[in-house]
Amino acid sequence: MTDSFLYTLPTDPVALPLVEQLTEEYQTRYGSYFEEGGAAQEMNRYPPERFGAPDGAFVLLLRNGKPIAGGAFMRYDETTAEFKRVWTDRDHRRQGLARKILVELEGQALRQGYGRVYLTTGFRQPEARELYLRTGYTALFDLQADPESIQILAFEKALVAPRAAFANEKGSALQAAVARK
Repeated sequence: MTDSFLYTLPTDPVALPLVEQLTEEYQTRYGSYFEEGGAAQEMNRYPPERFGAPDGAFVLLLRNGKPIAGGAFMRYDETTAEFKRVWTDRDHRRQGLARKILVELEGQALRQGYGRVYLTTGFRQPEARELYLRTGYTALFDLQADPESIQILAFEKALVAPRAAFANEKGSALQAAVARK
């Protein structure tokens, strides 16, 4: 079993099975709840180029050459990337793949100069809500409220370069750890 990341666009033929599955899932969960045209309208809201460099990225996690998970981001503002379309193939769930996609997207956002992530998910996606909370995202809504009353669940996260997360300004991970005690 060989996993690898592929940076491409949502229109790449290799991405189409995953994009189609995501569209079907959105349609099943929401139908035309948010707008006429349902999932097709949502999936075509942004031109594919928004998810390409220099302002965005679209990544697939391939296993033996087939897409099993993916996600994207686009520019939200000068310092913020907006994550979109984080998705795992229905036959590959419960393996931590969405978390791998988040880590990869966060790293790419840092490499492209972003310091913050903003994202939203819908109220009928409790697994996404929990994923974002478990991976350090801050809810921008009342966690005690009924998600359906909020509808669009927004999150944010400050991005920290891996080295900065473990070291203080002098560069010593041990000194940083001791200072926190």
